[in-house]
Amino acid sequence: MGLLQKIRALAVGYSKVVYQEKKYAVTRSDFNNGKSIKLVAEELGGSDFISLNYYITTSKEILKPCEMPVVKVTDFLNNYKLIK
Repeated sequence: MGLLQKIRALAVGYSKVVYQEKKYAVTRSDFNNGKSIKLVAEELGGSDFISLNYYITTSKEILKPCEMPVVKVTDFLNNYKLIK
């Protein structure tokens, strides 16, 4: 599953996930008819967070982490487990 599919697997609004055996509160906001996505995940009971913007243009998709390494964001997206 690609990064966009992992982002879209999270509901717009609020979700809870598990990542590295810790629970995170995730907020997803879509803009520009879904062509711009903001995602923020905050560790519940801890200090870790993930923050990113994802842009979809006519020629490419762009992942823009917010002041953190790309590898941290991609690892989170590829490995979180949604809590139903």
